[in-house]
Amino acid sequence: MKRQLTAVYENRGEWTVAYIEEIPGVNTQGRDREEARTNLEDALRLFLETNRELARRDISGKANVIEEPFALVERVA
Repeated sequence: MKRQLTAVYENRGEWTVAYIEEIPGVNTQGRDREEARTNLEDALRLFLETNRELARRDISGKANVIEEPFALVERVA
């Protein structure tokens, strides 16, 4: 099962503010919920791409580092 994140939308006057509840720093706004959702997808992609680039710069040239794909799968109790 894919991990689902929670998008939170809050109307503030003529704007809709949006953020991802589980990832601090991923937030944006739009003139309506649809625009805010689109902007939120972009914000999350940029957040992940930027963090990946920063991490790669940090580990570049280090011999004792291992990278591998990782997927978060929901555990069924």
